[in-house]
Amino acid sequence: MGSNHITTKDGVEIFYKDWGKGQPIVFSHGWPLSSDDWDAQMNFFLAQGYRVIAHDRRGHGRSTQTDDGNDMDHYAADLAALTEALDLHDAIHVGHSTGGGEVVHYVAQYGMKRTAKIVLISAVPPVMVKSRNNPDGTPIEVFDEFRKALLANRAQFYLDIPTGPFYGFNRPGAKVSQGTIWNWWRQGMMGGSKAHYDCIKAFSETDFTDDLKKIDKPALIMHGDDDQVVPYKDSGVRSAEMLKNATLKIYPEYPHGALTTHAEVINADLLEFIRK
Repeated sequence: MGSNHITTKDGVEIFYKDWGKGQPIVFSHGWPLSSDDWDAQMNFFLAQGYRVIAHDRRGHGRSTQTDDGNDMDHYAADLAALTEALDLHDAIHVGHSTGGGEVVHYVAQYGMKRTAKIVLISAVPPVMVKSRNNPDGTPIEVFDEFRKALLANRAQFYLDIPTGPFYGFNRPGAKVSQGTIWNWWRQGMMGGSKAHYDCIKAFSETDFTDDLKKIDKPALIMHGDDDQVVPYKDSGVRSAEMLKNATLKIYPEYPHGALTTHAEVINADLLEFIRK
């Protein structure tokens, strides 16, 4: 089918790619990227005989640059609209970072009957921001700095993130890929600045605890222990404890963007989990 758009109830056009036939694997991307961030996974699983689907979240990539609805409730509803439009059943939902929150919220609220398994990679649940109930979380000031930097000079901010913490390129001896940095920047700058600004609140402050506890599908949690964006102990480890049927895989020294930097390992482990 190639690629296309669906229109949501509130008039937002959601761009998606839909390639191949077979059991569907649906990919939800991280902030502030697009479905293009899944290139290594889409091509790999297409070659393995799966139907692969990835969409651009509202306000991101080629979807409408809307100024409202940039929150997890709308993200999950948009994903539900897509799965219904494509009539997907027995789907495997894979979410990276913010996309992991989207997947958890979607499956718990809408998708239990249509979903076979879920995979969370470097994902934000159960909740990122530090609070009385989440003392090991990331201080709100970190996200305030994100907002400030985005408003001050989004283009520079979107060079600093992939050059530094996202891929671990700031670590001694890291093998830096300039193309990967530019591709992150390209994806980020395709989206809308207002949507990206709002999404910082969505990914940092949404509490997915109740969603996680509702989900009984087999789940694979993949997280690098050198994730400088979403610390694994407060996210991957805790999510695995809350899910009813989770397998936790911690990868030594892997960064937040491991699905790109270590695609071969991530893809092989994903395939093993899907085939179980």
